[in-house]
Amino acid sequence: SILRNQIEEFSKSAHINNGYEFVNTPHIGKSKLWETSGHLDHYKEGMYPALTTEDTDEDYYLKPMNCPFHILVYKNDIRSYRELPIRYFELGSVYRMEKTGVLHGLLRARGFTQDDAHIFTTIDNLNDEILNLLTFSIKLLNCFGFNDIEADLSTRPNDSIGKNIDWQNATNSLEEALNQQKISYKIAQGEGAFYGPKIDLHIKDAIGRRWQLTTIQIDFAQPNNFSLEYVNSENKKVRPVMIHRALLGSIERFTGILIEHYAGEFPGWLAPTQINILTIGNVDEYLDKIIKKISKYRINIDNRNVRLGEKIHDSKKMKIPITLIIGENDSKNNTVAINYLSGEETKDISLEHGLKSINKALKKPKFKL
Repeated sequence: SILRNQIEEFSKSAHINNGYEFVNTPHIGKSKLWETSGHLDHYKEGMYPALTTEDTDEDYYLKPMNCPFHILVYKNDIRSYRELPIRYFELGSVYRMEKTGVLHGLLRARGFTQDDAHIFTTIDNLNDEILNLLTFSIKLLNCFGFNDIEADLSTRPNDSIGKNIDWQNATNSLEEALNQQKISYKIAQGEGAFYGPKIDLHIKDAIGRRWQLTTIQIDFAQPNNFSLEYVNSENKKVRPVMIHRALLGSIERFTGILIEHYAGEFPGWLAPTQINILTIGNVDEYLDKIIKKISKYRINIDNRNVRLGEKIHDSKKMKIPITLIIGENDSKNNTVAINYLSGEETKDISLEHGLKSINKALKKPKFKL
């Protein structure tokens, strides 16, 4: 799963550079945790049955979400307004008892990993944090080649917790961020989570199919459920606001969407095999020299004793971005030939020039807010 690893590493790097702390949390939790969070009251049908043990009367549940554990990390210390916003990030695996009829390979599974984060902020900074988060989400999707983005703004459902005024304030913050980013959106009446309103970002793939990826949810309820506090500038203990968010959503699902979107013809930085080296004749020493210079990339070496045309055909069939061809004359002259998946071809160019061209073609996108 080289592709999945590339997705996760890029996401991690983006989060490290934007003020997130990494956490890792358990896969199961006591029933009391899920009672406090409200999941057993409002989400039990989506959870796996309770796990019981002989040495305790308390039930345990596989986690359907990571949020209660991130809350416990926040509660582990006294927090000051100077620390906020605190942003916890986890590639966290969750488990949901989906009905058999809706399961669909990577795109809908019962166990999956989210690029999940929870942000604790002051009410005064809520609007800025939501706008920052929406900008972050859009830029990340852009880096993976998704530029056609729409949004749903989901409002309070009938089965929900929290005060009306808090719901209205939260909904207004989300709407303002969408307007500032000039993202086209529609109101999804009553489609919010049980603990707060949310933005869902949808992308369109190469053939126009709409996929829901990013979700950003404001939560005034959980800070009350867990009695979360921070010390404000007047030395008083007050409630923070909590934001739930996953940007790519399920990593498994996002991987499936990427495969379909690119039909296997990935951008150079994402491709499982980035360079296919085709050899002609005895070029072992020159091959070793080249490999040392491009060792940071994912390389395949095709040194089969077959016609060059067959090797080139196979390389294109595997949709490898760069096909590097070296023969005995190249070894003597320090040259290479490069065929790009786009159809561009170069012959008898210097190794130095070829390496610069390769580096440019396989460069990762820059993530900047």
